[in-house]
Amino acid sequence: MKKQAILKALAGVVLLGLLGAGNAGAAGITVYADGEKYLKIGGRIQLQYHQIDPDDGESSDDLFFRRLRPYIEGSVHKDWLGKFQWDMGKAENDNEIAVKDAYMMYKGFSGIEISVGNRKSAFSREFLTSSKKQQLIERTFVGDHNYGTPDRSAGLHVTGVAFDKKLTWGATVASASIDPDAKKLDFDTPINRDDDFNEGWLAAGRVDFHPLGHLKMEQGDFKREPKATIGLAAFIWGNDDDNNTYTDETTGLSTSTSKADVDSVTGFEISGALRGYGFSVDAQYNLFIAETIVDTFTGGIYENGETDLENWAVKVGYMIVPDKLELVAGYQVQDADNYVEEWTRTSVGVNYFFQKHDIKLQAAYRMGENIDGVDGSDKDEVFVQAQYVF
Repeated sequence: MKKQAILKALAGVVLLGLLGAGNAGAAGITVYADGEKYLKIGGRIQLQYHQIDPDDGESSDDLFFRRLRPYIEGSVHKDWLGKFQWDMGKAENDNEIAVKDAYMMYKGFSGIEISVGNRKSAFSREFLTSSKKQQLIERTFVGDHNYGTPDRSAGLHVTGVAFDKKLTWGATVASASIDPDAKKLDFDTPINRDDDFNEGWLAAGRVDFHPLGHLKMEQGDFKREPKATIGLAAFIWGNDDDNNTYTDETTGLSTSTSKADVDSVTGFEISGALRGYGFSVDAQYNLFIAETIVDTFTGGIYENGETDLENWAVKVGYMIVPDKLELVAGYQVQDADNYVEEWTRTSVGVNYFFQKHDIKLQAAYRMGENIDGVDGSDKDEVFVQAQYVF
């Protein structure tokens, strides 16, 4: 890195360190409670410094709110609740507010929760792990909706537990959209979609086994108790043919060289996690089989209208000072049919916890090689983030 870039990175660390210091704060505040009736408010603030240093260009940096996300949750009837959450840090173009969770839930059945609305789909352990409980500041390929993992979807979501929470499961049947950018396989909620997004229906299911007791979907080992989990998941998505912007209806050919309407996606996941004695390990493999409507399209991740997009990731952490200071490292790989070389990312980082995940300061350095599968296209990135959850 250039000297100026290094100084900017250090300045970002100092600034976010000062902003990250503070007193304890509870996650979610109940402002009203009367029998079955209650009202809770909460949110997360993530201020991030991000620096990019490509091998073939000038470095750049930015300081911004990665997430500025309040929520309201409440109930006026037994076994029912509603929640809505929005993000003002994610605002883009004309979308001043991005809708995140927005659903109604019924909890009247033992061990089962039924939701109708917009929430996370039942796929990818890393994606289902909240952004506020990640060890590395940004998710890896296996949890990134830009690369095959379904984002929040609008429809029916069911989750359940059995055998004293040693078995957990989830299912989704919902509407989901895909950005036709051929460099990615980018799922998005239809609630915030752009005009050219492909529309379709998603069916997903997952099961997780916890032989040593239930292991929550959060990273890092605060309890220092041996825990383990293994998960399997799958989904199918099909285009409903309502919005295929880049396919000529007369000729059946693609009208773009960089965007392609997606016809179908099938996804598979195997994931696992270990915790104990301050150590944590999270590993996941995803396979996505995708096809474009135009079966001759080649570009981005696609070759002759199809691709097998594969993602691997492993993250390791150790609490060198229990509940306070954690060292982390990660390695991730992505491959696709039209890639010349595998895209790899290697990350190292450190987390300081003022109040566990509620108040923390994170820093990470990520080295990317063969970006988008292009041989020799490399870049290094610095991330620093201060988080406050209430």
